[in-house]
Amino acid sequence: MISAIALASALTLSGCTDSAETPEAAPVEETVEFEAGTTMAKLNEAGKITIGTKFDQPLFGLKGPDDKPVGFDVEMGKLIAAKLGISAENIKWTETVSANREPFLQNGQVDLVVATYTINDTRKEVVDFAGPYYLAGQDLLVLAGNPDKITGPDDLAGKPVCTVSGSTSEKNIAAYTDNVIATDTYSNCLGPLRSGEVVAVTTDNVILAGLADQNAGEFEVVDNPFTEEPYGIGLKKDDTEFRTFINDVLEESFDDGTWAKAWEATAGTVLETPTPPTVNRY
Repeated sequence: MISAIALASALTLSGCTDSAETPEAAPVEETVEFEAGTTMAKLNEAGKITIGTKFDQPLFGLKGPDDKPVGFDVEMGKLIAAKLGISAENIKWTETVSANREPFLQNGQVDLVVATYTINDTRKEVVDFAGPYYLAGQDLLVLAGNPDKITGPDDLAGKPVCTVSGSTSEKNIAAYTDNVIATDTYSNCLGPLRSGEVVAVTTDNVILAGLADQNAGEFEVVDNPFTEEPYGIGLKKDDTEFRTFINDVLEESFDDGTWAKAWEATAGTVLETPTPPTVNRY
């Protein structure tokens, strides 16, 4: 697994564009068969799937003008659905914010969560993960020009910082400041940053890059990631067959270029294309 810190150089902005290429739909498997009783068989027979994703994360999961989310996470969800024999039109997208991803999986409100979802040991106690399918690193978003001269988390002692409640970022930043303002979505942190109520917003660097790109000229990313954040696909606990299936789909997409094409049509309109990570078959 490559380091998110080493990856930082690959996350430099590659020139923003207003016209993202339309992702090519993954071909739907027409004659796929699964072992009876597995989640794959049930979803294939139903011909539909419910996937949780973010609706406010530029580049990864952002609600479009047709009320459907677009982004890299969305393309990963479509790819898995296609391998189950389910077309994109038969995916029900459900908004999942950081605080409700585990409950939605546990309660069966969604079949999968693909939502900038960091794999960690605490979450693995209650849900399972396939992947990772991407490696990010936590960073800081500040006002353009960086008026407070923040170069990293060590500059934040006692200073107000905004992040999302229930996120890995909230736990991580608490080691550097006790003045944390937590909200439900990262987009809700931008107002306090504009007004000076907080000096920075913190979450994964790719999310911050998307927010900066969406609000050109207002913000900048410090570009000094201080954690590793492996993004995984969340599913119900102990569904080993389903996890194995998704890992197989991911590895195939790494090898045949599907993953890279999905990246380049979404996050790749702003960020360089990184090397795919190594799937963890725990």
